[in-house]
Amino acid sequence: MDERDVRLLKAISDLGTGSPERLHEETGIPVSTIHYRLNNLREDGVIENDLYDLDHEALGLGVTVIVEVLASYEGPYEEFAEELLAVEGVTEAFFTMGETDFVVLARLSSSDTVERLISDFEAIPEVERTNSTFTIAALRDEPRAPATYDLDTLIEELTD
Repeated sequence: MDERDVRLLKAISDLGTGSPERLHEETGIPVSTIHYRLNNLREDGVIENDLYDLDHEALGLGVTVIVEVLASYEGPYEEFAEELLAVEGVTEAFFTMGETDFVVLARLSSSDTVERLISDFEAIPEVERTNSTFTIAALRDEPRAPATYDLDTLIEELTD
């Protein structure tokens, strides 16, 4: 990646769009160059999709629960993780080091559905214990990491 690629990715993160016209306005990079570079970034796997982001609260899934899962399982963690990922409402899951085996983030419709979520986790035989944190307010919910960085830092850390 070079500086232009990083500038494009930062603009996509800040604007929340991959529109070549909007990216041109933000970066000054010619639209034809933007098309070319976006295609290359897709081919390289840096850009994964063109999906729209959703406002979970407006959608009705505004209750966020963070669940630590302690488990005892045989075999690769990926096989056990599939059981966690099958629980409705799970939007993110992480295999972790330390006392906790997995950290799971779930988006739910109401506080009443939290009990169902925890019951679903505890119904998995390998789950020994869960520790749940009910969030009160989202201070930052940014799906695009570059939006949390200064452009100069990204250029310094990511360019060849």
